[in-house]
Amino acid sequence: MNIRAMIDEINQVYLGNPKVVELCVTSLLANGHVLLEDVPGTGKTMLAKTLATSFHGDFSRIQFTADLLPSDIIGSDFFNLKTQEFENKQGPIFSNIVLIDEINRAVPRTQSALLEAMEERQVTVGARHIIYLPLSSSSRRKIRLNHPAHSLCLMRSLTAS
Repeated sequence: MNIRAMIDEINQVYLGNPKVVELCVTSLLANGHVLLEDVPGTGKTMLAKTLATSFHGDFSRIQFTADLLPSDIIGSDFFNLKTQEFENKQGPIFSNIVLIDEINRAVPRTQSALLEAMEERQVTVGARHIIYLPLSSSSRRKIRLNHPAHSLCLMRSLTAS
């Protein structure tokens, strides 16, 4: 799929500003992030879901609250009784497109976990190991990216309610 076809496909579903779609796709190709601030009900979630669908990527939405923990975003290790080993359960940050809602409500350490994932493209689980955020080969093939890893974080509602 070429980029113009991708933008046209998104614009068929998302009926908002076409310039916003172009900027989101540009940010995706540049391995960047997008900040969308708007009133409720303007299609920000629909845009993020449609963007992920357009290149067969994963979509996750994280609603930030005061009791949200870093492990709710990045995942955590757990002990599997059957195998008698620790396993990692990955959090929603491992999706290709991540919509983050109301980041200002989270405590600083949770915001820090998100910012590490956004800036460094990796997460630290416990003090033991670092896991790099994935980019599936099918996604890379569909939109012709050469980046080793990426996710796009769409944040909204940063102002206090």
